[in-house]
Amino acid sequence: MEIVIVTGMSGAGKTQALKSLEDIGYYAIDNLPASLLANVVELAPVGGQKLSKLAIGMDVRGGTDFAEVLAALEGLESIPYTVLFLNASNEVLLRRFSETRRIHPLESKGLGVAGLIEEERKLLDALRERADVVIDTSGLSIVEFQNKLKTVLPDLDDSKATKISIISFGYKYGHPLDADIIFDVRFLPNPYWVPELRDSKGTDRKVKQFVLERPEGGEFIDRFKGLVDSILPGYQHERRPYLSIGIGCTGGRHRSVVIANELGRLFKKEGRPVTITHRDVNK
Repeated sequence: MEIVIVTGMSGAGKTQALKSLEDIGYYAIDNLPASLLANVVELAPVGGQKLSKLAIGMDVRGGTDFAEVLAALEGLESIPYTVLFLNASNEVLLRRFSETRRIHPLESKGLGVAGLIEEERKLLDALRERADVVIDTSGLSIVEFQNKLKTVLPDLDDSKATKISIISFGYKYGHPLDADIIFDVRFLPNPYWVPELRDSKGTDRKVKQFVLERPEGGEFIDRFKGLVDSILPGYQHERRPYLSIGIGCTGGRHRSVVIANELGRLFKKEGRPVTITHRDVNK
């Protein structure tokens, strides 16, 4: 049996996630009270192959004490499961509630939508820390979201290897909310200040040479990759199927792109499953 617990911020895409999981063979159950989780898992084998893969939505709509959710998850120790937490920036969540005119599930607290979003973040904080996979849906289209789901969720029958996702970004546009590790490479010499490189991107050969052929660039790659190598066994031991690494520079066009690509190249050379995304390279 495989179980994905889908949770996260209201408006971040949980309904879409459940639909997408249903499309790839999961039996989806939305808004399940924590007290019923053990019962569903216990009864699932009776359903045969149809219930061998479950996607279960659990969030604030049930008025749940999330300590109860965490306790229920602890009861699943003998069964493979993944906690998928969906996140988005406050600005994006506000816009989505405004566009859809949905009522926030915490509306009874009498706060404005912005206040309700902050209150929900506090309620979900412990569950966010417990999550195996975190996806920031702020800038994703539905198709991009579906593709990312397929990339980050583990196929527990085929591979136990932790999937690595590397995203380059520009600090001027905000850091990615779904990164487990964020590293600032603004200490490296900036190609932006070299006139012939300013309008190029980190994918350009000359920009790559500028960043990596300097001692600090090569030394950083060696040390940072060594750090990641040292923590991956722990991720696998703790059944964390997905490690997201954010590499940031000022605008997300030069240094972060070069470093992300080089790290990805080295991990792929070792046969590790890696995806690389350049969030801000075209801005």
